[in-house]
Parts: sequence; C-alpha cells; structure tokens
Amino acid sequence: MVNFSYRVFAAVVEKKTFFHAAESLNVTPSAVSHSISQLENELGFPLFLRNHSGVELTNDGKTVLPVIQAILNTEEELYQVSASIKGLNSGRIRIGAFSSVCINWLPTIIRRFKNQYPQVEVTVFQGNFNQIADGVSNGSIDIGFSSLPVDDKLLVEPLIKDRIYCVAPSDFVPKDKMNVTNQDIGRRRFILQQIDYDRDTKKALDQYNVTPNSLTYSIDDQSILSMVESGLGLGILPELALKKLSGNVHIYPFDKNFARTICLVTNKNLAQAPSTKRMLKEINSFLRSNYKNQFLG
Repeated sequence: MVNFSYRVFAAVVEKKTFFHAAESLNVTPSAVSHSISQLENELGFPLFLRNHSGVELTNDGKTVLPVIQAILNTEEELYQVSASIKGLNSGRIRIGAFSSVCINWLPTIIRRFKNQYPQVEVTVFQGNFNQIADGVSNGSIDIGFSSLPVDDKLLVEPLIKDRIYCVAPSDFVPKDKMNVTNQDIGRRRFILQQIDYDRDTKKALDQYNVTPNSLTYSIDDQSILSMVESGLGLGILPELALKKLSGNVHIYPFDKNFARTICLVTNKNLAQAPSTKRMLKEINSFLRSNYKNQFLG
C-alpha cells in the first residue's frame, strides 16, 4: 500500500485547500495538515505555500509532484491489472477535455463505456489546452483531448481537423455572398475567448491583420454568439464548438481554410493501464463511426 501521505499530497494539489482535500479523503482537515507536515519533514522542504484562498505548490513541490503522482498511478495500474486477471471490471479513468469536447463527444463516449464497464470510475476535468497537457504530463489525467502542437514527450494521436468559421450578425453578408475576406473584415472587432488567442485563432486573425486592440473577450462560446447577435462584433469559432450553440447569427467560412487539429494525449507510463486502453478504444470507435473518412486515427 502506498504511503497515505502521498494520497493526501495529491488530493491537496487537486482540491487546492486542506478542507476540500479532507472531504474527498473522508478524513479531518487536521489529519490532512498533519500528514502534509509529516511528509514535508521527511522530504526536508516545504511543499505548499499557504494563503487566504487555500494553498499552492512551492517550486520544490512542483518538482516532486510528477514523481509522487507516478507512484500513485503505478499502484492504480497494479490494481487494474489484478482486477483484469480476475475478470472484474474495475479501475479509474481521469479524462481532461476542453468545453466543446465535453459537450459534444464525452456524454456519448462515457455512456457507451459505462454500459460495458459499469464498475470503472470515470471523472472529467474541463480546462484549456495547456492545463490538459500539463495534467497528462504529471500523471493527474489519464487521457486528454487537446489541439496540436503538443509536447513531444507525450503520446499524441491526431483525431480530426476542426475547421474554423466566422460568426456574424444576421444582417452581415460577405461581399461575395459566400466567404469572409479581408475586405469584409475591415476594422471590425472580433469577440473570442482569451484562452483561445494563442493558437489557431491567432494564426487565422493574423492573416487578416486583426490587431489586439480590435479584440473583445468573452467568457464562453455561447456568450460570444450572444455578443455577435447583438452586433458587438464578429466571432471566430471552430465547427465543433458551434454544434450545440444557438443564436440569430450567420456562419461563414473564411476565404482561407483554417482548422485546428484535435488530438488525444496520453502519458507513456499510463497508456498501458487496462481501463485506459479500454477507454481509448471506445473513443476511437465513437469518432470513426461519426467522422468516417475525416477521422485521422
């Protein structure tokens, strides 16, 4: 059995407070505090900085996080292999995904998976591309959905090309009636999420000389549509993000073909766990069925 202090450490990292870590472990906050103090004494350096809102890792704590997480993951893999040998459906899957994957893909994927393996626990973390890649890298996420490029230390499987579109108010019509060009954009403002403006969105807008002072930021994809609908600017969103959004807007392709490549990322040490392999198989089956020749896997 792995040192309990390691489990406490991982819980505090995930929950950000001793109180919520204690709740997740079904122990008292004082037991969590004592366990962390004991581990810090054993290692010889502090692991957390305490502040008014909770705790955050010290630089030394960030260094030992992937090592401790690897120990916990190895024990989990041992239990999964043992359960597989005995013919039991048990284990745990931690999935990291961005919002449009959480909305459009994961409900069906998880439902199908749970129908086959009802005893396997599935949890979902929603975050941005960098948070997901970091979680997979340090071992706190088993399977992540991200967008290329990704750290080459991880196992990466391209899934689909997700085309990027311009979202416009209902009274907006491109000059050629079909595609949005630089002439259509002019000095118009664009509304997007702050976290998106470092990858494919930026590449697309740079092609049309859209400057940072022409950008307005919104909190989520549906809010972008609402702001575009109100005539506050143009939006730019990938096809997957548009699938379940609603609003009185028009969707046009740009005259240049922009797309992001959605991919799966896994940790080389975790990809062989039985429950992870089963989930990867279910993900591939779902996407192959839904995207046919567009599926890159």
